[in-house]
Amino acid sequence: MINAVGRNIPDELLVHGKEVYQGKNYMDGKQVRKASPVTVRHEKPQESKLCETIREACEKCGAHDGMTFSFHTEFRDGDYVAAMVCKVLVEEMGLKDLHVAATSLGTAQDIFADYMEQGIIVEAQTSGVRGRIGETISNGKLQNPVIIRSHGGRPRAVEAGEVHIDIAFLAAATSDCCGNAKGQGGKNNCGSMGFANHDAKYADHTVIITDTLVPFPNLPSSISCIDVDAVVVVDEIGDPKKIATKEARLTQDPRELMMAKNVANVIAATPYFKDGFSFQTGVGGPSLAVNRFLEEHMEKAGIKMSFALGGTSSAICALQDKGYVDYILDTQDFDEGAAKHLFSNPHHIEIDLSEYANAGNKGAYVNKLDYVVLSALEIDTKFNVNVITGSDGILRGAPGGHPDTAAGSKCCIIVTPLIRGRMATVCKDVVTVTTPGDCVDVLVTDYGIAVNPLRQDIIDCLDSAGIKHVSIESLQEKAYDLVGEPEALQFEDNVVAIVEARDGTILDVVRQIKPYSFD
Repeated sequence: MINAVGRNIPDELLVHGKEVYQGKNYMDGKQVRKASPVTVRHEKPQESKLCETIREACEKCGAHDGMTFSFHTEFRDGDYVAAMVCKVLVEEMGLKDLHVAATSLGTAQDIFADYMEQGIIVEAQTSGVRGRIGETISNGKLQNPVIIRSHGGRPRAVEAGEVHIDIAFLAAATSDCCGNAKGQGGKNNCGSMGFANHDAKYADHTVIITDTLVPFPNLPSSISCIDVDAVVVVDEIGDPKKIATKEARLTQDPRELMMAKNVANVIAATPYFKDGFSFQTGVGGPSLAVNRFLEEHMEKAGIKMSFALGGTSSAICALQDKGYVDYILDTQDFDEGAAKHLFSNPHHIEIDLSEYANAGNKGAYVNKLDYVVLSALEIDTKFNVNVITGSDGILRGAPGGHPDTAAGSKCCIIVTPLIRGRMATVCKDVVTVTTPGDCVDVLVTDYGIAVNPLRQDIIDCLDSAGIKHVSIESLQEKAYDLVGEPEALQFEDNVVAIVEARDGTILDVVRQIKPYSFD
């Protein structure tokens, strides 16, 4: 069946009421009954939930063949816990037919690729796929297609019962003996645990894994002991220095700074730029640099933000410290500076992913966003954006909150260079649609600005402000003039990944890549 972004979705995937993507806000007003986890009652006084080993905690929580386990990735590339737990499940306990429900999968979990190839991990549901795991899945070595959901789509699926977590294994910087846990106060801090606390509430069993045990009660806590079955103390839960990736840096590149300045100019030209506006920026270099130029416009206009949302960097924390931001609503921290700031400023607040972006609740914070600035691997002439598959068709990215914030905000701005290396970023058709074009409003590149024709109001604003803009087709033609039109990728029929829209409908599929032929 052809969906609203023109992608052909195999009929065999449309089972159990699953639908294809039918446009922005299609699911608005429809009801869903929330699932309920199994709860083990503890009516007798319990001195401690400490277990000597991860295996003991697994046995206490009934780990078994065919189970679904989850973990969070606030430590990003520095996470140790997921691999540590999976080794216990597979190599010590000999479990098989395992299902993974992760907030993301990356290089820190490379060992999962081995278990996928061996047929031990048979399914994965995640908001991101990178590294060896992405290559393994793209080559058809995972038994079932991976399901890729946004940061808002994941809690929606958990709450709706589409994902049932048997055991959540959650890394925490500190915990007491009963499981009150948080991301600060230990020797390895991650800051916000917005990725984790939703799992603690909905999993049948929750295991806290920490390297810093503190006296009871460890309050205020991100995860409450009422949701925790076991606590395990290990030597190290992760390396916070690896939270910041190379993308999450303040750029000094003149081209990226020029694009960031143009984004700020676009924002300042629109009617939502007034006292009390709200804002989120992505993790890419140009996106983060927008904060710097936005400050100049805010100072000139004498205004400030009501709130900044989502993943948090030191750049937005600095704006708050200068008095330009009332509240930061934080789901994850992109660097150690942001993690420290969360616990030093009372207006820097931790929120979970459902509060942040779940399209299935009664009003996520993304629905109050005025502006979001996001990056892209590719964007096509229909303003569809790809952030998960590379130019070679291999899974190597994450939708994160990209589709959620694009859909919820009043003005979604994509900032990206026209070309990367010898590849066109603005193209005729993206490899994979991860954010639909009906949710994207403006594109800012180093060769010009384009506005979605659906947003005549923004076109009028830019014209009034004297900001030049061109058609996205002209940018695509310029990109092809510079680097040539790419050859069409070759795929097998086998579907290796299902990309869900934030509302749970099917947005696109990723098929197994064909081996490259030199003939």
